[in-house]
This record gives sequence, C-alpha cells and structure tokens, in this order.
Amino acid sequence: MYIPPHFQEVSSVEIEAIIEAAPLACIVAQTVEGLIANHIPLLAAPDGTLIGHVALANDMHRLVAHGQEVLAIFRGDDAYISPNFYPTKLEHHRHVPTWNYQVVHAYGAITFQHDEHAKRAAVALLTRSHERRLNGNDAWRMADAPTDYMQQMLGKIVAFRIEVKRTLAKSKLSQNREERDYLGAITGLRASGHGPLAQRMADRFSKMR
Repeated sequence: MYIPPHFQEVSSVEIEAIIEAAPLACIVAQTVEGLIANHIPLLAAPDGTLIGHVALANDMHRLVAHGQEVLAIFRGDDAYISPNFYPTKLEHHRHVPTWNYQVVHAYGAITFQHDEHAKRAAVALLTRSHERRLNGNDAWRMADAPTDYMQQMLGKIVAFRIEVKRTLAKSKLSQNREERDYLGAITGLRASGHGPLAQRMADRFSKMR
C-alpha cells in the first residue's frame, strides 16, 4: 500500500479503533488457484491475534496452507472530497477532487482449527462482542439455541486465527491541507451525509491544537 509520510497512521489506538469499527475484513491469500479473497468478520484479541471462522463449504481452508501468510484488509469510513469544500478554491482554483479514507492492512500467518473447542470459542467471542454492543443485556448467547442445533451449526464451520506479524495503516484525512481547507472539508463531509468521517477528522484536529 502506498503511504505518503503525512498519511501514515502510527497510533495504535486509532488502528484498533478502525478495526473495531470495520470488523468485516477482506482476507487475501495466494493459492495454487491464484489469488483468493474472502470477506469475513474478525475480532482482535488482546494480544493482537485476529479471530474468525469460515463455512466448512468455503474452499479457503483447503486452498490456504496452514501457517501461510495472508493479508487482512480493514476498510474504515471513506468519502469523496470536492474542491468546493475548500474556502481557498475561490482564491486560486488550484484544487482537484480527492478521496478521504482510513484503512488497515494486517499481515500474518493463518492457522485453521477444526476442533469443537476452538470453533465454539471463536463463535462465542465474536457474537459476545457484537451482541453486547447491539443488544446490551438482551444479547443473544450460544446457550439460547438448542444444544443439538448449535452442535449442527458448529459442525459446518472452521475456526481460524491470524497471528499478525506486520501492520500498515493509512489515514488519508486532508492532513496535507491548510487549516481553513481542512475545516472546510469537515463541513463539506457533514453536509454530504458523511458525519462519522467528518467527526474523525474533527477529533484529530482537536488533538493537534
């Protein structure tokens, strides 16, 4: 990934926030059949390991070798930036359109787990994280499902973990613009329905002051 120095994201807190806000990762791997890509929700464990599972019918766990390096891409908010957002456009018109976005590339070795304990743990961790956030005290639990049904469902998946070795992150958020154009981009994004991305830029601006 091309990362100019002023767009490189080095804050571990910000990187973790991007992954948490955009857990549906695109996992890319080289195989004997060429490149494959699968879109799979992942959860980052406290040690940085990425946890997930795939359908047993998904050839990913057959095509990707045990311990092979894969790339997990987490894509955060993104939006088109119009030159009209910049107040200085009226002065010199030396602006062109661009795109703001945040993305994390995590490289690591993937290991597939076929035992029931690992599969049950992967499902429990993923659902607990998302259910608590969505439903609070009414969160769905694995125990809510009939035992035989849950056993059947677990038999149709393969758990996996990715031990992350290298992370590249990029926050292209108009950092290369002067202050009034940066603030203009925030205003423009809010007006065009991209509030979350505008808020991330506003939070970053407040930290820089």
